[in-house]
Amino acid sequence: MITKVGCPLCTSDGGQVIYRDGGCRVVIAEEAVQTGVCRVILDDHVAEMTDLSVERRGHLMALVFATEAAVRAALHPDKVNLASLGNQVPHLHWHVIPRFYDDAHFPDPIWASPRRTARARRIDTETIRRSLRDTLAGGEGS
Repeated sequence: MITKVGCPLCTSDGGQVIYRDGGCRVVIAEEAVQTGVCRVILDDHVAEMTDLSVERRGHLMALVFATEAAVRAALHPDKVNLASLGNQVPHLHWHVIPRFYDDAHFPDPIWASPRRTARARRIDTETIRRSLRDTLAGGEGS
């Protein structure tokens, strides 16, 4: 089991930070096999949702939903996948994954073997950041 000392989400941001509120952060996952993948990461080293208070669970999920809304507004994907696994990194984080019918893995998970060569998509990080800020300011996702 990974402890706080060896946890990559405790020792680094886990990607390019586009939002931080003192309890969670949203990052663009730099090593993702799919462009535009965001992670919503709890700042504290906690492994399971039920280890959080109801209030903190609600806050984390509101941020996941706001991130989904921001990704949809910024990228217009065909589908969005939400995933919280934590098998390899047992630190609460949610993946917000924009999916496109022509991406390399669709309809399989992005961690599966690619089915095809996908066209390159340029993702403007600032557009996602701005969309997330606007979504949070408007109260969407909460």
